[in-house]
Amino acid sequence: MTGVSERRTSLTARLARLGFTDASAAERAISTSPVPFDDPLLAALGGTADPDLALSGLLRLAEADPAFPRRLADDPLFAGRLLAVLGVSAALTDHLARHPDQWNVLTGPPDRPSARELRAGLLAAVGADPDDPVPVGRADALDPLRVAYRGGLLNLAGRDLTGEADVREVAEELALLADAALEAGLAVARAQVPEHALCRLAVIGMGKSGGRELNYVSDVDVIFVAEPAEGAGEEEALRAATRLASAMMRACSAVTPEGSLWEVDPNLRPEGKSGPLVRTLASHRAYYERWAKTWEFQALLKARPVAGDPELGRDYLDALAPMVWKAAAGEDFVADVQAMRRRVEEHLRERHGEVERQLKLGPGGLRDVEFAVQLLQMVHGRTDAQLHSPNTLDALAALSEGGYVGRDDAAALEEAYRFLRRTEHLIQLQHLRRTHLVPADEAGLRRLGRALGLTGDPAERFTELWRRHARGVRRIHEKLFYRPLLRAVANLPGEEARLTPEAARARLLALGYNDPAGALRHIEALTRGVSRRAAIQRTLLPVMLGWFADAPDPDAGLLGFRRVSDALGATPWYLRLLRDDVTVAERMARLLASSAYVTDLLLRAPDGVKILGDDAELAPRPVADLRAEALAVVGRHGDRQKAEHAVAAVRAIRRRELFRISAADLLDLADVRTVSEALSDITSVTLEAALAAAVNKLETEKGEPVPARLAIVAMGRYGGRELNYGSDADVMFVYEALEGVEDGEAHRAAHAVVEELRRLLALPAPEPPLGIDPNLRPEGKSGPLVRSLSSYAAYYRRWSSPWESQALLRADPVIGDAGLCARFAEVINPIRWPEGGIGDQVVQDIRRLKARMEAERLPRGVDRRLHLKLGPGGLSDVEWVAQLLQLRHAHEVPELRTTRTIAALEAAVEYSLLRAEDARTLVDAWCLATQIRDAVMLVRGRASDLLPTDHHRERTAVSGLLGYSGSGDLLEDWRRHARHAREVTERVFYGTG
Repeated sequence: MTGVSERRTSLTARLARLGFTDASAAERAISTSPVPFDDPLLAALGGTADPDLALSGLLRLAEADPAFPRRLADDPLFAGRLLAVLGVSAALTDHLARHPDQWNVLTGPPDRPSARELRAGLLAAVGADPDDPVPVGRADALDPLRVAYRGGLLNLAGRDLTGEADVREVAEELALLADAALEAGLAVARAQVPEHALCRLAVIGMGKSGGRELNYVSDVDVIFVAEPAEGAGEEEALRAATRLASAMMRACSAVTPEGSLWEVDPNLRPEGKSGPLVRTLASHRAYYERWAKTWEFQALLKARPVAGDPELGRDYLDALAPMVWKAAAGEDFVADVQAMRRRVEEHLRERHGEVERQLKLGPGGLRDVEFAVQLLQMVHGRTDAQLHSPNTLDALAALSEGGYVGRDDAAALEEAYRFLRRTEHLIQLQHLRRTHLVPADEAGLRRLGRALGLTGDPAERFTELWRRHARGVRRIHEKLFYRPLLRAVANLPGEEARLTPEAARARLLALGYNDPAGALRHIEALTRGVSRRAAIQRTLLPVMLGWFADAPDPDAGLLGFRRVSDALGATPWYLRLLRDDVTVAERMARLLASSAYVTDLLLRAPDGVKILGDDAELAPRPVADLRAEALAVVGRHGDRQKAEHAVAAVRAIRRRELFRISAADLLDLADVRTVSEALSDITSVTLEAALAAAVNKLETEKGEPVPARLAIVAMGRYGGRELNYGSDADVMFVYEALEGVEDGEAHRAAHAVVEELRRLLALPAPEPPLGIDPNLRPEGKSGPLVRSLSSYAAYYRRWSSPWESQALLRADPVIGDAGLCARFAEVINPIRWPEGGIGDQVVQDIRRLKARMEAERLPRGVDRRLHLKLGPGGLSDVEWVAQLLQLRHAHEVPELRTTRTIAALEAAVEYSLLRAEDARTLVDAWCLATQIRDAVMLVRGRASDLLPTDHHRERTAVSGLLGYSGSGDLLEDWRRHARHAREVTERVFYGTG
């Protein structure tokens, strides 16, 4: 007894290791069974999804057919298929127990039956002749139809669960098996409807049936189309066809002792449940031409003749299929499809508490993949027949091949779709019930995991894999399904979306391109060939042509796009970014067709395209971050050659930031003051880094520290943090000898550093130049380039003139030794903010100086009213008003001690030195003049102080950038602002009026 007990204990333990959940019960069943459970058979049971379920089914079959166990031992291929089925499907086990003779379908080679073989088999089962063009079966053959159909399911499941057929082949064979069942059901119906010969009836498969991607248990969606047989009237033919269609549906859906096949669902027909079950082809065509909604055309995408009169089925497709591709041209098509998808999701949340367990309708489920694919098909399929497949995986492959979906996204969607469909099949096989819910219990999850070949903890592994796929699908679905580019493409007329040469030429002329022939050459260069790059460009360009045309210079925009694409076209991320993020594509088109300045910056470093999709990326970077980046670059270089490389890298940083600033400006993401301050910041960072590089280089060459402290003083608009795109950096250089160093030695060293700084910044480079203007220094061009702190102090104490005091109002020692900067400020503060202000004589001198400048410094032949800087009401007027108030009152009003024009005017208002309305007038004129100067630089790529009036396109472009509907509006607005600002200047500055 002890030996028997030990053997049982050993077997029980082994069964537990093999995955039996009730190993003791399994051991008892095995010990009393006539089936010889040798080691290979036990191992095979342990390899099934549910060993307990497989064992139970095996014992039932052995009891039903005593010859069965011998075949099991003789045919390992059969055994593997059978056990795989028994371990997954209780329903097919029940079927085999009722019909033990059908285990034979699990034998033989893994050959896939053809559609013809499936049709012949089921027609024979209902007593119909497969070779008859209009086969008629037996009226009472419903049970034979079900038995034969389940035999086909059993054969397929055996190959499916052993890996002999993949999920795609399984779905297609299920659809073909359903086609055969519909044909057999129609043969049964003919036996029940004597007048069937009065009509021709075609059955059109829809949904998963039409797409040849059916589940093991699905509703089979159909539409019926009928025509009178020869000699029959239409009315009587439709009555006969309706009876025939109804009888066919019952033949498949009715419940008999052998169950039912599946529900035949005709509700996708015109008018749905309230419409007639059967229509003529003409009636179908009329409905879709006049009344069909967006979703009905989307449903037609999967239409396929599946049974009945094949010629009529083909006629139906020929008549209606073209309408699918026209539907996407509707103005609201994309919005309608997206809204419908949202309604479905909201309904699901309201009606289904188990939404998170939904494989089909839940977030990241099958429907997310299918809807995204179908929407892309319908939008782009108007011009690309390769996208016309009703099958989801085929269509996804075509979308990827055509460049409409990225390869990585397509691969992720395909992998997830296959996983979800396989999981759905496994769930439905268990009881042959229509369900899309993932089991909530541990045993069900474990069964799924084991069926999918997952090891370790199958339930946990399955859940993790499912959730990962669902997250990936949802992310890609949101990106593709709600891609704004879809709306833009859908709104193009079909002939324009195709971008044939004829369509492109007509579209270019209509959009206002000045050189259609040149534009056509660019388009041809971008779209030539069969490469993925060319395919994506063919999708993008029809839309981008319109975006270019919405900007001032569409020809320049298209040329710039070609040049950027030539530079980046082979880069994997570039076209993918434009296709997947319409914000980037639209903004890029706007920039290229608006600004020669931005186009030039982008061509120097095309990867700047990356930042266009994110508003946060277009915000000016904090100056501390830029400073740290630039100084880190310099810190890695020391000798002469490395210093040149370092400053070249710093200038590249500046170019990158200029692109960021100018792009934000053109896209209305930065106001005029933000732009000016950002330009001033990057100028300071560049100068500081160049100074550090020059010092490093000289110290490396001499092997000792530079014997002087150095500082750079920002002057003019730079000192006021009011730079324009084309501004030079007005500066002064100051040094201070180190302790124990003679001034002459310190001066020579400081001068060498400054000259090296200027040389480094003046080296030829592809980066925008940064001009250094030191001419506001004492004695101007004739004075020394670099002065010591004490020399500055002596000069200002003895020789400074009113204009120099005025210039110092905008002096800001911002770069170099912090202590020296502070001491320089102490030297100049009494000069620019004199105690007691300035006297009447100095005021008169300043007024005369300004009047002389207005008379002498304006270029010859220029309309002074259009000069934005020196003309009446221009920048000079506003700035001199602010500076006069500062010279008079800054000694007693600390808030006036600022280098910034607008801040000074605001402080003057606060202390009642200037009326608020006068300040607003001046600020508005100053801001408008600054914006116009910036806009001119952005449009032309060259600086100018004149409001453009001659060149029509340039004037229109500047006006458009500033938001004016017409160039005359800008001129009128500037004249108004300038006139009002001049009136304030006359009154406040000149003391008149």
